Amino acid sequence: MLKAVVRFFLTIIGFVCGFELFKIAVSSPIIATGLSFSLPTGLWFSALGGAIFGLIFYFITPSVVDNIGKIASWSDSKLKMIPTRDIILGVCGLIIALLIGVLLNFPLGRIPWVGPYLSLLVTLLLAYLGVTFTLNRKDEFSFLTSQLLKRSVSASEKKKGSGKLLDTSVIIDGRILDISKTGFLEGEILVPGFVLEELRHIADSPDLLKRNRGRRGLDILNKMQKELDIEVSIINKDFEEISDVDSKLVKLAQEDGLVIITNDFNLNKVCELQGVSVLNINELANAVKPVVLPGEEMLAHIIKDGKEVGQGVAYLDDGTMIVVEGGRRFIGDTIEVLVTSVLQTAAGRMIFAKPKLAFSEKIST
Repeated sequence: MLKAVVRFFLTIIGFVCGFELFKIAVSSPIIATGLSFSLPTGLWFSALGGAIFGLIFYFITPSVVDNIGKIASWSDSKLKMIPTRDIILGVCGLIIALLIGVLLNFPLGRIPWVGPYLSLLVTLLLAYLGVTFTLNRKDEFSFLTSQLLKRSVSASEKKKGSGKLLDTSVIIDGRILDISKTGFLEGEILVPGFVLEELRHIADSPDLLKRNRGRRGLDILNKMQKELDIEVSIINKDFEEISDVDSKLVKLAQEDGLVIITNDFNLNKVCELQGVSVLNINELANAVKPVVLPGEEMLAHIIKDGKEVGQGVAYLDDGTMIVVEGGRRFIGDTIEVLVTSVLQTAAGRMIFAKPKLAFSEKIST
């Protein structure tokens, strides 16, 4: 639709240009070999010129628009590789250099013959020196860029709230959908294009397990876009010079002041080292597990042996492991147990208990 509109307007512009050019040609006699002759007069001749130019513009417009689009895409991809800090410093240096060049133009412009050319040359030279000077000393101007970037991030957060970046593991995990439905997450949920591309590769894997995980991730994203009240958007910003997806994610979060949601332990540590805000789904799951204190009673269904002799193992509904001392003889049964201790590990929470019956027998004796 946009191309059709542009083509229409450029055709009109071509018609007007041709009409005016032929109109001027009609009013000016052409002199050749000492003889002068005039072109045909009348409105029809100017209209003919307009039609010719209009047709030319009509046929060349698609290629012109395509080339302009390619140049814009190429420029945008190159500019994305330049850090925001360098762009800010380069623009500041260029403005200062141009102001100095304007002041020098007054005395230089009065020099006979070479004045205008000399002032132009000096202005271009100052512009180059201004940009290179600020970029070569960007560490010394960090106080300026830090304030500007801080203000831009604050304004962005006020506008759309703290955006949340999803990594591949948390999408495949699927719990992010249920958490989002509860309304505990604020701001926009963002899925980078390179994460979506990684999901697609996993979904196309010849390995059945990987293929199912990838398709599950794509299904989760589809449900999030359809069922959630908060906005879920795809962000197409990429870093072609970086090959690792996790590194791209950290770089994107740093530049745009975003928060990463993950359940990847290694990515969590990298984010902490890089100063990037991170929300770990596993930490959230451990935090909301029911609190159990020593001496409390609970029901446990013993399903298998433990690592030590005589131990039995049971699980709560949320997956918390219960190690029951002397519970091996109750495998397959649901018994009452008394909690003796609770251990918090990197893998989650473990509850140690003993059968309540054993306690009763020990007290009675």
